Amino acid sequence: MVPQTAVVIRAGEVEQVPASQLVIGDVVIVEEGDKVSADSRLVEERELRVDNSTLTGESEPLRRSADGFIEGDVPVSDVPNLIFAGTSVVFGRGKAVVYAVGMDTQFGKIAALTGEVGPEKSPLQQQIDGAVRTMALIALFLGLVLFLAGSMLGGLDPAKSLTFAIGMIVANVPEGLLPTVTLALAVGVQRLAARNALVKRLSAVETLGSTDVICTDKTGTLTQNEMTVREVWAGYEAWGVEGVGYDPRGRFVSVGSDREATEATASLRAALESAAYCNNAKLLSPEGESDDWRIVGDPTEAAMLVAAIKGGTDVITDRPRVYELPFESKRKRMSVIYSNGNSLTAYVKGAPLVVLGLSDRLVEGGEVRELTAADREAITAVNDGFAAKALRVIALAKRSLPVDTADITTENVETGLIFLGMMAMMDPPRPEVEAAVSECRGAGVQAVMITGDYGLTAESVARRIGLVRGQELRIVTGTELETLSDEELRDLLEKGDLLFARASPENKMRGAQAYRAIVWTVAMTGDGVNDAPALKKADIGVAMGQTGTDVAKEAADMVITDDYFATIVDAVEEGRVVFDNMRKFINYIFAHLTPEVVPFVLFVLLQDINFPLGITVLQILAIDLGTETVPALALGVEPPEPGIMSRPPRAKKEPLLNREILIRSYGWLGTIEAVLVTAAFVFVLYRGGWVPGAPDISGAGSPGHQLYLEATTMPFLGIVVAQVGTLFASRTHRASVFTVGFFSNRWVLVGVVFELVVAALLMYVPLFARFFGMAPLGPLEWAIAFTFAPIIFFADEGRKLLLRRRDAHRAAQDLVDDRAGAEREKKAA
Repeated sequence: MVPQTAVVIRAGEVEQVPASQLVIGDVVIVEEGDKVSADSRLVEERELRVDNSTLTGESEPLRRSADGFIEGDVPVSDVPNLIFAGTSVVFGRGKAVVYAVGMDTQFGKIAALTGEVGPEKSPLQQQIDGAVRTMALIALFLGLVLFLAGSMLGGLDPAKSLTFAIGMIVANVPEGLLPTVTLALAVGVQRLAARNALVKRLSAVETLGSTDVICTDKTGTLTQNEMTVREVWAGYEAWGVEGVGYDPRGRFVSVGSDREATEATASLRAALESAAYCNNAKLLSPEGESDDWRIVGDPTEAAMLVAAIKGGTDVITDRPRVYELPFESKRKRMSVIYSNGNSLTAYVKGAPLVVLGLSDRLVEGGEVRELTAADREAITAVNDGFAAKALRVIALAKRSLPVDTADITTENVETGLIFLGMMAMMDPPRPEVEAAVSECRGAGVQAVMITGDYGLTAESVARRIGLVRGQELRIVTGTELETLSDEELRDLLEKGDLLFARASPENKMRGAQAYRAIVWTVAMTGDGVNDAPALKKADIGVAMGQTGTDVAKEAADMVITDDYFATIVDAVEEGRVVFDNMRKFINYIFAHLTPEVVPFVLFVLLQDINFPLGITVLQILAIDLGTETVPALALGVEPPEPGIMSRPPRAKKEPLLNREILIRSYGWLGTIEAVLVTAAFVFVLYRGGWVPGAPDISGAGSPGHQLYLEATTMPFLGIVVAQVGTLFASRTHRASVFTVGFFSNRWVLVGVVFELVVAALLMYVPLFARFFGMAPLGPLEWAIAFTFAPIIFFADEGRKLLLRRRDAHRAAQDLVDDRAGAEREKKAA
């Protein structure tokens, strides 16, 4: 990478030095195409315009002036005689004195502000901490209860009671939790990468799923960051221009009809010709594998050039340019003079009312006629209509000059013009944004614009993409935001449609903090240096990969490689899938804890009849660390459940291990498994001749020990097979498994085969059977065990059906109540 350099005047000599060697007091020279290397104050300039988008988010170049300025209540980025490190010059040239370098520049201050934001635990990390604490307390509580019950009620000696208490604790520890969470997140990262989102922090995947608010920048995120001509008015003909950005493919369509300009009319052709000739921009075609068209020069001129090419104007010409009267802010126009051989033609563009005031004729229908007062009123009304839509408008005109014209001045050239038309342009919204915003709204996610651009421009974009739907909109400027207390800001955030304009980096970061203070999960998007502090402060920062600065990408948790806002919505969906899958896994592994615990409870409570322990600690470990591993991991790659983006975000403080999960796993599925497994254990005992009160058969040398091995093997096999039913049942929370496809997750099928094969190996391989205290079972026992899976599966399908009916009834009742309320309001009005 070539180091950035600066042109500096030292000791009267002009020299080029590395930007890192600039010092305060150096006089630097900047011109079109240069990157500004240090914060500097202008002392001379000629029509200097700079692109401050990396600092402020404004897509339109700003005019800079060397005139003195008395600082008032304005952001430092708006001070007209200052230029800043990291910005670029798009037009003109200037001479400036360096007043800040390195970390003292605005760029450096933003970097320092970003560095002040320390690392915080993600919502997922906090959720897992809470879940682990809950699991540990449950395990310790049950272990303590079993120890006390065994010692005090069961008459066991303390050592034996302690052994069984430890078994109880082991039975309640989900050993596969962390690897499954890691797998679910890794799969989410992989899926997001396929959808053009690169995740830098693994836990950020789940955080997206709980997002309540997406605070989004405008330029480059919601918009193309490429000025585009949207409408052309020429000779009382209004044309819409299709296509976005600098891609020259598109067509002209008559406004009010579907008539396409397959061949430009004379009036339109004259306007497009003027736009092409009065232009210093260059359009560069895509290179390599990229499809992006690039420009050199001013974005406004580039937009006009692209429109001219769309209209079929040949911008490659042998007509020599004779003279240029460059744009000046005082004149608000520029002129370029071309030679036609026997005459000269001056093409003029500028502010509509200024150019109109210098014109006395008009092109209409290909004919030049006198410009009347009615024409002036009509043109002014068209211009006002464009301005009301927050479009930037440039007027076009021309005039002929004698070939021997010697005194080329603004007074001689820019008068008696023929008015050709107007071009209205804007930085257009990305085509996919409107649908993505609508999907956000349906998912209960609020999207809020926080931009450095002007309020009217931001409002226009917000209304175009559906970010704002009501008539009432509160626009809060950065200056106003600084005057609000935390309580006032919090109240404001909870009221109606809102957007932030002219926001500084500090304002954006405070906005993120304020939303988080409401206990909302906040995602912040951005691409500029000015976005970095807020990206780091939010629960999850999302940077744009193509237009984003390195500073923004470094501060973010996720980088969107295609710069599509819709990709963020995809990421929200993927985050919800990850969280759902973690709950599915927890439901699955907790369900077999109950049938593992019940044998210890029965063993303690039924000591008076010498009831044997139904499962051993080693057999529990064989289930938890053996047969259940692959099936649990399979739930980590489960596809989305239907309607996942139709429900509101979960509350930030809602625990991963909530009451619904505990009831479903421990109380419902676990209880069914425990009843089935205990019944199977007792069946094998009775079938082998055991009766209550019989001597202990658990000892290795005791009579009936073989029966005990077979009996304890039955609960082991019963739990394994029952978990097959639980595995399929856990694939959805509310929807029927048949709606997502019974065999749609092939890893579930792999998991089923895995656990059955492992169970068979542990039972039938003598070495494993001796170690885990098991014995081979016959066909009858296998047949009994295989009934457990469908019993559990269909029992849970019935539960889901009742829940869906209840939800549908509630939704219908809410609709009736809403209609009744609306009717009452109508009558009251």
